[in-house]
Amino acid sequence: MHASKGDRLVVHGRVVGKQDRVVEIVEVLGPDGTPPYRVRAEDGHETIMTPGPDSVIDRRTATNLS
Repeated sequence: MHASKGDRLVVHGRVVGKQDRVVEIVEVLGPDGTPPYRVRAEDGHETIMTPGPDSVIDRRTATNLS
């Protein structure tokens, strides 16, 4: 998995009825775009994530989500 600052990380819900989580990648901590990533949720909360197999990178940046 490779990402850049500004990409979105989509974590698919694993339970029926649970929505996907979408966070913005604000910093890439691994070499050459690899995890871990510092991410920011819509509510402003930041954390460091190493995505699992239920995650995908959405290359649209936070400024052009339309």
